[in-house]
Amino acid sequence: MKKNGTSQLATIRDTLTQQIDSGFFAASAKLPSERELSDIFETSRITVKDALMALEAEGRIYREERRGWFVASSERLRYNPLSRSHFHKMVTEQNRDARTELLSVSSSPANQELMTAMELHGLTKIHHVHRLRFLDNRPVLYVENCLIASHFPDVLNEDLTRSLTELYRERYGYTTCRSRFDVFPTAAKGIVAKKLNLAEGQMVLKIRRINYNQHGTIIDCEYEHWRHDAVAIYIDSELYR
Repeated sequence: MKKNGTSQLATIRDTLTQQIDSGFFAASAKLPSERELSDIFETSRITVKDALMALEAEGRIYREERRGWFVASSERLRYNPLSRSHFHKMVTEQNRDARTELLSVSSSPANQELMTAMELHGLTKIHHVHRLRFLDNRPVLYVENCLIASHFPDVLNEDLTRSLTELYRERYGYTTCRSRFDVFPTAAKGIVAKKLNLAEGQMVLKIRRINYNQHGTIIDCEYEHWRHDAVAIYIDSELYR
């Protein structure tokens, strides 16, 4: 007798978890297709997909558009937004591999959202820097940095694959002393979905960060789009009092 959908979902989730933990499915290994799992467990593809999405929510597996489901290589990256540590340093400190790819740069007047968020008045030129960041050779973070152009002369001639935090300090003498954050889940769209190997509408964790320099002046706005299965947000304010 077949099990009902709820218990069958738990069976699929528990079985795959055990096989991942035992090493039967190694890190980065591709799982059988949803159709194959449906046949193996003698259940519907809807139940299979629900089980896979539960494992994805736990960070055990991840999905790539048109490629299927894969075993996550390790635990989620631990990310403390209060830390001034840049991406490459944060990843290296957790014994992982980091890489940044510069996608595009452009300049335009600030739109209404940026004008409000960055407390701008009148026409203000903004440099937009779009980058893709990799964790263990897997794209996990799409980030757009919006720099107030007047604070960063000739910045587009710099190496923009490096840490902008370090660039601000070394080239322009700016230290980020305060940041404001908005953190919320949203749907991946357009270039974000494409670069993170997600289907349109799949969930990402979005973080908007407004950065102030040591003089209390807003200098840039950063939009981070994280694959939610790859990152864990933790905050310890005691470290930064």
